[in-house]
Amino acid sequence: MALEWVILGYAAAAEAVMYETRPRCKSAESCTPTELMRHQKLIVKSQRNALLIASALMFYWLLYSVTRLVTRVELLNQRVEKLKDQE
Repeated sequence: MALEWVILGYAAAAEAVMYETRPRCKSAESCTPTELMRHQKLIVKSQRNALLIASALMFYWLLYSVTRLVTRVELLNQRVEKLKDQE
């Protein structure tokens, strides 16, 4: 459940970041070089943030998978020990 909230939070953050990258001028011809540069920097930041979000999600998934596997291995080891004790 906590992982779902993390994903939801990252998705909301990604949406907010993408919304902020819109240029303020009406067309590309009416923008000054400074505004165009600012817009390009915002796009790069947005792409970086999207990459960080994707990396975080991948990390959480990997952490969850490894933890699940470790607990399963421990459970199976307990079953093996229990069966050995019964013999």
